[in-house]
Amino acid sequence: MAVTVSLVLLFGLVLFFLLRSNSLGYGSAFVAAAFGFFLASTGAAGPINELATAVITAIQDL
Repeated sequence: MAVTVSLVLLFGLVLFFLLRSNSLGYGSAFVAAAFGFFLASTGAAGPINELATAVITAIQDL
């Protein structure tokens, strides 16, 4: 749970700075957020979470 919240905050912060620097438009940000929302409700959510957990665990073991 803590890793998920941390990743949400990290991606939210990156999205905020992309919007602030005009590197990403509001329409693109909406599409990216909607894609993430709908992707989380598919069968791909499990493998994506497992991959993120594996990467975080590998980084901690370095």
